[in-house]
Amino acid sequence: MTNLNRDRLRRVRLEAEGYLELGMPMQALGSLQRLGKIVHSDARGCYLLGESLRELRRYREAIFPLRRSLELIPDDIHVWMALAWCYKRVGHVERAIESLQHAIKVEPGEAILHYNLACYWSLAHDIHEALRCLANALDIDGNFRDFVHDEPDFDSLRNDPLFRSLTGSSG
Repeated sequence: MTNLNRDRLRRVRLEAEGYLELGMPMQALGSLQRLGKIVHSDARGCYLLGESLRELRRYREAIFPLRRSLELIPDDIHVWMALAWCYKRVGHVERAIESLQHAIKVEPGEAILHYNLACYWSLAHDIHEALRCLANALDIDGNFRDFVHDEPDFDSLRNDPLFRSLTGSSG
């Protein structure tokens, strides 16, 4: 990549990040798309492209740039999490689970990874794994207990005695 292309890519990444921070994913996407294939050689550019598409709820389209980002930097847990989010929303819960399991190998102390994995195991109707992951998340950061009650992914677990015990809910 030439220095000119590197500079253009850096500027466009900053622009896209700014748009995303402002809640303007369409503008972020437009900025990144103007660079064409140059973006696909850059892990951060691919991630931002995937995030733009994800925020636009174009989950299926977001999968390719997120996977490309992971080809370039395989241990970025934020990309793994975004990819899992997209897989869940296109009906590939098993791939979402695999993505988060990989992220947990990279960062086992991140409560959000365990929490999201508990959600996905719940959707996959594996109560044991869902409760194990939820317990891990709550051990790491008990503040996640505040989110459990409003999380529809846990609806199938609400009457389980261990779930109620873990979350402090009365059923």
